[in-house]
Amino acid sequence: MLYWLSAFSDTIGPLNVLRYITFRTGGAMFTALVFVFLFGHTIIDQLRLKQGKGQPIRSDGPQSHLVTKKGT
Repeated sequence: MLYWLSAFSDTIGPLNVLRYITFRTGGAMFTALVFVFLFGHTIIDQLRLKQGKGQPIRSDGPQSHLVTKKGT
């Protein structure tokens, strides 16, 4: 939609800002941040349910790793 609005930047002065790559990059970053805040928690919860009991722990590793790895 911004692409179509940029065609009117010659007649409407403030729309000239749409031609700058830094403005479009900032808009993309803001949009991504909004999506993370809206859907991030839900996606992480679904991934935790899909993973099940957690990360598998190998029994042949060092004993210190078995203690610190539990529950992660």
